Amino acid sequence: MNTDVEFHIRQNYPWNKLPANVKQSLGNSQREYEKHVLLYSIRNQLRFRNNLVRHVRKDERKYYEELLKYSREHLMLYPYHLSDIMVKGLRVTPFSYYISIMEDIMNSEKSYDSLPNFTAADCLRLLGIGRNQYIDLMNQCRSSKKFFRRKSARDLLPAKPVEISVEPWWVAQTGYITEDDMRICSTPEKKAIDKMIDSGPQLAGSMEYNVVLSLYNRGYIYLDVPISDDSCISVPPLEGFVMNRVQGDYFETLLYKIFVSIDEQTNVSELANVLEIDLGLVKNAVSMYCRLGFALKKGHSFSSDQLHPTWKSAPSLNRLKSTVDPQKMLLTWEQGSPVMEGGSSATDTDTTSLEDQAETGSVSSLSIPAPPSKRIAFLFDSTLTAFLMMGNLSPNLKSHAVTMFEVGKLSDETLDSFLNELEKVESTAEGEAQRYFDHALTLRNTILFLRYNKELTQDQAPDLPNIGLPLDLLRCESLLGLDQATCSRVLNKNYKLLVSMAPLSNEIRPISSCTPQHIGPAIPEVSSIWFKLYLYQITGQGPPSLLLSKGSRLRKLPEIFQVYDRLLITSWGHDPGVVPTSNVLTMLNDALTHSAVLIQGHGMHGHGDTVHIPFPFDEEDMKGEFSSSNMCVHKALQTLKEKVDLERQCGYITMLNPNNRHRRKASDANDCRGDTHLGGGFDTNGSTESFELVTEENNGEGKGKTEAPSSEDEWVPLELCFGMPLFSSELNRKICRKIASHKLCSKDSLQELLHSSRKLSLKVLSFVQSFQDGGQSADPDSGVSGPLSQPSAESGVPLPALNLLFKDGQLKEWSGRAPPSLHISALQKDQPT
Repeated sequence: MNTDVEFHIRQNYPWNKLPANVKQSLGNSQREYEKHVLLYSIRNQLRFRNNLVRHVRKDERKYYEELLKYSREHLMLYPYHLSDIMVKGLRVTPFSYYISIMEDIMNSEKSYDSLPNFTAADCLRLLGIGRNQYIDLMNQCRSSKKFFRRKSARDLLPAKPVEISVEPWWVAQTGYITEDDMRICSTPEKKAIDKMIDSGPQLAGSMEYNVVLSLYNRGYIYLDVPISDDSCISVPPLEGFVMNRVQGDYFETLLYKIFVSIDEQTNVSELANVLEIDLGLVKNAVSMYCRLGFALKKGHSFSSDQLHPTWKSAPSLNRLKSTVDPQKMLLTWEQGSPVMEGGSSATDTDTTSLEDQAETGSVSSLSIPAPPSKRIAFLFDSTLTAFLMMGNLSPNLKSHAVTMFEVGKLSDETLDSFLNELEKVESTAEGEAQRYFDHALTLRNTILFLRYNKELTQDQAPDLPNIGLPLDLLRCESLLGLDQATCSRVLNKNYKLLVSMAPLSNEIRPISSCTPQHIGPAIPEVSSIWFKLYLYQITGQGPPSLLLSKGSRLRKLPEIFQVYDRLLITSWGHDPGVVPTSNVLTMLNDALTHSAVLIQGHGMHGHGDTVHIPFPFDEEDMKGEFSSSNMCVHKALQTLKEKVDLERQCGYITMLNPNNRHRRKASDANDCRGDTHLGGGFDTNGSTESFELVTEENNGEGKGKTEAPSSEDEWVPLELCFGMPLFSSELNRKICRKIASHKLCSKDSLQELLHSSRKLSLKVLSFVQSFQDGGQSADPDSGVSGPLSQPSAESGVPLPALNLLFKDGQLKEWSGRAPPSLHISALQKDQPT
């Protein structure tokens, strides 16, 4: 559907008020516009009243029946915000809705994974059917077909809901109740129903706990989860979340957007303003989090006279006590005394009569602390969450990893329990598991360094106590789910500084941010293949490198790579991998059919040697003669230091020695000794698509071998990564020390970083643009056929329009001949700024 059409439907524009261009896009057909109105309203589960659909579809009941049918067929969440219509009008409860969904997918013999994540979580909450239970039901259903008495899927599904968790601040409302229903109710149940009919909706906590559950299970009442404008919520580690699939419907998209944006200090109204999303939709989403148990509402304390005695042993209240500090539940960060927010509902039903009941003055005399200052955000990608999930590192770490992936955020309030779990991770493991363990332990050290570190905030105003800054962990992919303007507003509201993990996966687009300042890649191009070529261009040094555009085809391996035993292959948008030269040609041509590919020489006798040099450099690092333990004085690094600001950023430079005959001692502690990776340090899983990196082991201990003399000319820069590495604890420790000693988080340094990042961004973008002006057609007699027409840039980073070769300190167009005939690099090496 056209976005302009959606906008005007959302704003309730009738046909006669539509602009001419919108009418034209609909073929000047009012009937076509009405079809779009109906489809949009059903897809977005809009209420009939007060929306444009009431002028299109006159039969209200039929509209809601169509809405329900569409939601069920597309496996969407039950429309709880329409509960008054669904339960009272159509007699469709959440339980009956999910039973029909479960029956449909069982009859179609679909897998459990066909259920979207949030729908699966709600099914688990109400029906008690998770993955294992579903598989068991399917087996029973299939086996019953072999006998004469065949059981239908409906016969195998539960007859009533499992016992759900109900919070005392939820609101109970009457559903569709007949006289026959009343006859089978017990006396306490009849009294509760009469009270709701006579006095209106009631707080669940004011009623007998077992009566609430009994009436709910029979569908006589439904439960509202009221959210008001000033409600604040916290998101603890996820429990009961089902990781199946993402569907992409309007409400699921909204839930994920709010997940990564919400924090304990921002109320619902402020959040709606930041995200520029309708307040009612945000309330619906927050209400759903609380209903599913994925979030806790702050600011509630029931006094003993408000709470019915039967609730004191209720599982929901006990769960709340065990997961949240009671003192924190009494406080909100808003000025004035906290107020119970039972009087405002996420639905359109009237619950204003509850305001007086829910109000509590029990904490009015407590002093409310000032809101916390802005935080530091540590940006990570999904690779880290995969390591934390796969490693089976500690018993309860997985729930935190699921939260990091699904919510996209681990807030400072939950980091204490996360750190406790990371402490339980052992330091040694076997094989690939060691990589997972190393990342977990290094992540813990990184959190401890960045979180509440007084050394990082020494220039804070003297009238404020220096306790450092809180830390949030944010997943890049979740932030990228927000549009750029919204992402910028969310980051500026909550954070003073962004720090990226290094390296970020090539499969994602890094976060670009001028404010708050970002210690990491300034723009996506700085984290791409282009930046490698830019480094080689400005330093005049680097391994032989050939960037082939998508659609090119090699007939033979270029001569410059014939002397190499191992090549480093990076297909566009994927992580690099080292492959043997002997069988690389077929893999390359396969990859080139769908991606641009960078080929680089890596090792002449097996894998090349790589060393990671941390920066910013100390003054002591720049003294002395070059040696394998004093690499900072390498002329390429000296040139790089002049052309790129390495003083106000942190990260590491990877140096490569293709002649891997040297073995260095690991005992040298000099920072410019770096973090060494020798033969066998890289490998590939054999994929012809991504050549993805599988292992990166530190084999730098040359036991029993003497250090051979190392020539400066043998070493060349391979890549530069901005941010904090997690793959090596030693490298991470050195960079943490440099961040503190060079005061990278001071206001002056961050202001300089802002300017230098902009300069670097402009230079890199200019460099990329210089190779996007179009190329010549390939020579038919050359060793390579011409590229296909270039598609639009992937992830915002332009694809190469030319085949480019870096050799002997120069970047040239490669026509497929040897030696290259056309010299197109018109860029002069950047002058010192």
